[in-house]
Amino acid sequence: MPRIIIPILASLLFSTALNAQVSKKERRIISAVDKYNPEATTLLKEVVNMNSGSMNFEGVKKVGEIFLKEFEALAFETRWVDGKPFNRSGHLVASYEGNGSGPKLLLIGHLDTVFEPDNPFQEYKMLNDSIMQGPGVVDMKGGDVIIVYALKALKEAGLLKGMSVEVVMTGDEEKSGSPLNLARKDLIEAANKADIAIGFENGDSNPRTAVVSRRGSSGWVLEVSGNAAHSSQVFSEKVGAGAIYETSRILTQFYEQLRDEEFLTFNPGVMLAGTSVDYDGANDGGSAFGKSNVVAQTAVVRGDIRAVSLEQLARAKKIMQEVVANNLPHTNAKLTYSEGGYPPLSPSEGNNELLRLYSAVSSDLGYGEVTAVAPINAGAADISFTSGLVDKAMDGIGLSGGDDHTEGEYGNLNMLPALTKRAAVFLYRLSTQK
Repeated sequence: MPRIIIPILASLLFSTALNAQVSKKERRIISAVDKYNPEATTLLKEVVNMNSGSMNFEGVKKVGEIFLKEFEALAFETRWVDGKPFNRSGHLVASYEGNGSGPKLLLIGHLDTVFEPDNPFQEYKMLNDSIMQGPGVVDMKGGDVIIVYALKALKEAGLLKGMSVEVVMTGDEEKSGSPLNLARKDLIEAANKADIAIGFENGDSNPRTAVVSRRGSSGWVLEVSGNAAHSSQVFSEKVGAGAIYETSRILTQFYEQLRDEEFLTFNPGVMLAGTSVDYDGANDGGSAFGKSNVVAQTAVVRGDIRAVSLEQLARAKKIMQEVVANNLPHTNAKLTYSEGGYPPLSPSEGNNELLRLYSAVSSDLGYGEVTAVAPINAGAADISFTSGLVDKAMDGIGLSGGDDHTEGEYGNLNMLPALTKRAAVFLYRLSTQK
């Protein structure tokens, strides 16, 4: 029951009167959102019922084609980026060049979900008159629908013509294609042309928060070797400590030296050790052989590291390498980091300025202030690839709900028009800035 009660209460608290700061033009936007909300709800139900697991290439493209038609109806120039070079379905890119002089806006969504065709969670169901449970409803087809209908409301109000907007909806956010530089090439190119980037992920699914900083994520592999020998000779001058003791030392030192660093996490997710190890990185597993009376000869650990800035990441990597280099007797260790990975969306005054404007819009519409999600609660996302390329970036303004990435994922349809209004007025006010 709490999963249903909480969003209902949120939507009730999120329904108050407009204040005098809302202009006549903005009231036209609001009226247009109300006019089109039945259409928006229908579209959301349609795309949620279309499987678009990241590896269901055909399904991802079908969802992309639905949204492509929506953008074409808004007079956007559209194209489908073939994902074959990075082993995924592809991306949708739509652009509109108005006659205004405001900043160029980049709006970011994604078409794929974590639910592949073999998952039993394939269709939505209404738990009551407002709570919709379905695959990808908040992560993030609800956010994609908000993008479309915010822009549709702006066009209805006669305001889209003064805006410059590019939309990128990736087809592999949940399971990135490889090589990553090709998989994010179009998003990065769009960011290079933009002044402001806005992501419509669901953030922490709280309508009173938005994301101005996300931690990046990359992988690491620790490989350790030691002398194989009878266990009775462990610690001897000839044999030394063995691979397992050395691995334990390294991981313990990681923990002791870095655990108090704010917003930094480093997690060993899988470890294999023994006389011999067969590690299969492609399938995140493997096998190990060893005996209790034999000193372990080899060990492999795979993990991830998440940091809020490139500076923090570099500092942590330096400490980790120093730990790895201080080997126990007759052992060797090597720590390598995976190429690419998701960069952090570092905190910035520009990002905070966006949040202040968004919060002001929310207050003017009667929805209350919006505060920042703590970076520790904001994982990697596509918005991070715009970091350092745009003046300002913000994320997490998609549909409210929860339990994403589980078979209980739900969205609150009562919040759809309110969040679309807030996004549309926000985009309009951004477009009037010089």
